[in-house]
Amino acid sequence: MKYYYIWTIGCQMNEFESEELQSRIEAAGYCEVFRPEEADLIVMNTCMVRQSAETKAINKLENLKPLKKLNPDLKIILTGCLVGFEGATDALKKQFKYVDEFLPPGKLPVWLQSYDRQMKTGICSFVPIQEGCDNFCTYCIVPYRRGREHSVPLDEIERKARKMVALGAREITALGQNVNSYGKDLVPQADITDVLETLNAIEDLKRIRFLTNHPKDMTRNLIETMARLPKVCEHINLAVQSGNNEVLRRMNRNYTVEHFLDLVDMMREIIPDIAIVTDMIVGFPGETEEQFMDTIGLIKKVGFDAIHIAAYSQRSGTYASEHLKDDVPEEEKERRLHMVEDIQKDILTEKNKKYLGQSVEVLFESKKNGRWQGRTRSDKLTFTESEKDLAGIVTRVNIDRTTAWSLHGNLEE
Repeated sequence: MKYYYIWTIGCQMNEFESEELQSRIEAAGYCEVFRPEEADLIVMNTCMVRQSAETKAINKLENLKPLKKLNPDLKIILTGCLVGFEGATDALKKQFKYVDEFLPPGKLPVWLQSYDRQMKTGICSFVPIQEGCDNFCTYCIVPYRRGREHSVPLDEIERKARKMVALGAREITALGQNVNSYGKDLVPQADITDVLETLNAIEDLKRIRFLTNHPKDMTRNLIETMARLPKVCEHINLAVQSGNNEVLRRMNRNYTVEHFLDLVDMMREIIPDIAIVTDMIVGFPGETEEQFMDTIGLIKKVGFDAIHIAAYSQRSGTYASEHLKDDVPEEEKERRLHMVEDIQKDILTEKNKKYLGQSVEVLFESKKNGRWQGRTRSDKLTFTESEKDLAGIVTRVNIDRTTAWSLHGNLEE
C-alpha cells in the first residue's frame, strides 16, 4: 500500500482542486495519511493572495526537505498560485530542487491522467464555472496568477453537476473568482442566471449556491432569478472590502459605498430573508482611523450574516505593493481586525436569536462527536442529535438554542 498527504491553503477553488486531485490519487491506489512523514506522495496546494499564505507554504515546503533525504522515493508536488504560469517557476525550481512537480493553478500532473475516474463527491460539492479575474484590485494577485476571466461552457457545467448528483451530491456551489461576471467571454454570451436555471433543472439536486460576487456586476435580474428558482438558496456572498469610498478607490473596486447599500436594499426588497455574507480588508495602505470607522458603520448598518475579515498584507507583484505605502502598523491592523470580529459576534448573537422556537430546513452532511451537523438555506450551521442516518437528508429542526456561530435543536416530529 502507498500513502499520500495533501496540504491545502487558500480559496474554495483550491479546496475543490484538492478534492479532485484526491480522488485521482486514490484511484491510483494510494491511501490518505495525516502526517507528511508517513506519505509516499505529498501534494502542496498553495495560495498567494496574502503574504501570510505564501510564508506558510514556503515554511511547509522547507520542512519537507529532510523527508526527501530520508525517503528518496518520496514524490512532492507543488501546485496552486505559488507556482504561477508555465515559465514562472525557475526560481522555485532552484530553491526547492527536491520538489518533483511544479504545476500551475488548476493543472493536474500528467503522471496521474491515466488514472482518471469519476470524482468522489460529497453531499455539498463545488462546480467551478469560471477561472481568473479581470478586475485587477490593487491588493490582489489573482489576475496575475490565475489569468484573465475564463468561463466554463454551460454544457460542461451541466455534465459535471449531473455526475456529482449521480454520485450523491445534494447541494452544489457554482464557484468562480468573480462568479456573477460569468459568460461574458463565451460565444454566444451567457450569464450566471443561465447557470442557475440549468442547475435548478437537475433532478435530485436539492440546493444551489454561488460565490464569490462582485458588487459592480450584481444585477436585479440575478436577484429576481434567485427568488424565482426554488433550489437557489437565500444566501449570497457580496464582497464589499471597505466602508469608505476613498479606500475603495485605492483598492480599484469600481463602486461606491452608496452603490453597495443600494444593492443591499434591492436584495432585501426582493428576498426579504436573504443572508448576506461579505469580505473585508482592514489596515489597507492609507486607511485612517476615520476611514476604518466608516467600515464599522457599514457593518452595523447592514448586519451581515458573516464577514470574512483579513488584515492587509503586502502581496508582491500587485499594484498596492509597488505603489502604495503599507503605513498602517501591524498592531493597529490587528486591533482593527479584532474590533470587527467582536462587533460581528455581537451582531450574529442577536440575529440568531430570531431562530429560537422556529422550525428551519436543514440539509445534513455528517455526524461528529455524536451530533449531526448541517446547514440551513441561509447557511447557518445547525446541530441535532439523532440515531437516524441523516446524511444527505433535508428535514426540519426545531431550534431551542443559538450562539453567534450555530443553531441547535431537535428533529421536527
